Amino acid sequence: MEHDGQLQLYAAVANQLKEAHARVRALQVPEGVRMALTRKLLAITAAAKHDLAAAARRLERFKADLDDFDEGSGSEEEL
Repeated sequence: MEHDGQLQLYAAVANQLKEAHARVRALQVPEGVRMALTRKLLAITAAAKHDLAAAARRLERFKADLDDFDEGSGSEEEL
């Protein structure tokens, strides 16, 4: 049973990572900001290989930061 939960979490994180990558590509921000966001996203992707639950929590915080950028209130200093 626990294995099924782990697989579901893995699938959810994989889908969220895919969506986050697409959102970063679509942002209208300077290239330096895009690169910093991409680096953070790649770090979360790498972390998912070792601690899926922690990566899922980091991804949720990352997505909240992306919401700020979508609304125009995100800044380079936050990165």
